Amino acid sequence: MLLLAPDKLAPVNADSPPPSAPAASLEDFLRQVEARAFRFAEISLRQREDALDAVQDAMLKMLGYRDRPAQEWPPLFWSILRNRITDMQRRALFRLRWLLPDTDSRDGETIDWADAGPDPARHHADREVWTQIVTALRRLPARQREAFTLRVLEELDVADTARIMGCSEGSVKTHLSRAREALQRHLEALR
Repeated sequence: MLLLAPDKLAPVNADSPPPSAPAASLEDFLRQVEARAFRFAEISLRQREDALDAVQDAMLKMLGYRDRPAQEWPPLFWSILRNRITDMQRRALFRLRWLLPDTDSRDGETIDWADAGPDPARHHADREVWTQIVTALRRLPARQREAFTLRVLEELDVADTARIMGCSEGSVKTHLSRAREALQRHLEALR
C-alpha cells in the first residue's frame, strides 16, 4: 500500500502557505502534508526514490499515532520524517565509507571488516601456482612424494620421517633430495 502516490506530487507553490485548518482525520492530514514532506525529503536526500521512501516510512509510522490529538500531528510527523531522513543519510554515509582508503574518516582507525586478503587476480594466480605444484608432486614416485610431504610440508624431522616411512634416515635424505631436484626441474620448465 503506497500512501504517497508519486504521480500526484505536483510542484509546491512557494507563495501558498500551508493549510492552517486542522485536519479532520489523520488521512486528511497526511494528504495535506505529503507534497511538502516529499520536497523536504528530496532536498535533504537528493534522490527522488529515497525521498519517497522516507516520506512513506514517516507516514506509516504516523498511523501508530492516530489516537493522539490533531494538534500534535504536525510536530510529530515532521520529527519522524526528519529522523528518518537522518537515518537514511547515515546509512548512505556508512555504505560509502568502505570506499575510503584503509581508514575511517572520523578517527583514523582501520576498518576491521575490510578484506585484507589478496585481490581476485592474485588469488587466481596463487591457485594456478598451487595447481602446478600439486601436479608436480603427483608426478613424483610414491617414496619421493612421501619424503617431501612429511619433511617439507609437515615439517617432521628426519628420524620421525624415517620411522613413518619404514626406512633408514639415509633413504629419507636420498628420496627428499631426488624429490626436490625433480620438482625444481618441473617448476622451472613451467616458467
